[in-house]
Amino acid sequence: MARINLLPWREQLREERKQRFLVTLVGVLMVAAGAVFLGDQYLSGAIEQQNARNEFVRKEIAVLDARIKEISELKTRRQQLLERMKIIQDLQGNRPIIGRVFDQLVRTLPDGVYFTGLKMTDKVVAVVGAAESNNRVSNLMRNFDSSDWLESPNLTEVKAVTAGAVDQANVFKLTVQQTQPQPQSEAGEMNNEPE
Repeated sequence: MARINLLPWREQLREERKQRFLVTLVGVLMVAAGAVFLGDQYLSGAIEQQNARNEFVRKEIAVLDARIKEISELKTRRQQLLERMKIIQDLQGNRPIIGRVFDQLVRTLPDGVYFTGLKMTDKVVAVVGAAESNNRVSNLMRNFDSSDWLESPNLTEVKAVTAGAVDQANVFKLTVQQTQPQPQSEAGEMNNEPE
């Protein structure tokens, strides 16, 4: 005999399939939500870690900027100190030169000539003086030319001035270049060179 199932089996099957679908759907949604949550947590952690790295880099950059500024200030201060040292060394080195120039001015002064004014600008000495005759001025210029510390005398003016009935003087103005004599070893090497 054939068995006939009068129960609504199709509806039960439909209900079971519906329940399985809903359970699967809820499971998939839960897995997807978990994956999204884990992805969000991973990305948030990565962003926080990168932000921490960026903040560390910013702090280090600020420290390095401060050091660079300090180094720049130290270089500026060093340059200023070097310039001061050079000025002091130049002054120390040039101090005896003025004495030598005055000594040479006295040594080159012939009889009958005297100076009324001296002015030194850089390495040019301007001399104002009076002489008994023009020959004495010529002797003075020759003496300047033969000096080791003075060279290139240049007469700019000579005037005959009568001070009284008998006295007559020639007032002159000239310039002369101040030099330094070459050391003996260099002068000897220059003289020994073949021509």
